[in-house]
Amino acid sequence: MANCFLCHRKPDAALVERLAVELRNAGHQVWFDEWEIGVGDSIVARVDEGLTGTAYLILCYSAAGPSDWTDREWQSSLHRQLSGQAVRILPARISGGGPPAILADIKYADLVTDWAAGVQGLLRAIR
Repeated sequence: MANCFLCHRKPDAALVERLAVELRNAGHQVWFDEWEIGVGDSIVARVDEGLTGTAYLILCYSAAGPSDWTDREWQSSLHRQLSGQAVRILPARISGGGPPAILADIKYADLVTDWAAGVQGLLRAIR
């Protein structure tokens, strides 16, 4: 199954973990920072490893707004995509807010309005 990287802000970690569990239960390999980064690990190195092997970056945006970390994660994936690499960015509205302007034309999964329908939309997009 597909390899998915969950890009999110810390205030949304509980909702994103719920999404991670659902994606994993559907058979996908999921990179979720709280599962992948252990005490003593280099955070930057672990994130880089996760991004390098991902086929789908799920950008979980929220009312918490952007952060330097999430911006670097999705922007590096966008650069890889525009350079011809096989990575796809899937925006997901997790708790409000809006997508970055450069991604505004991409249909997003709306987990705020209807969680189940949003997850199903993501699962259909992940091949």
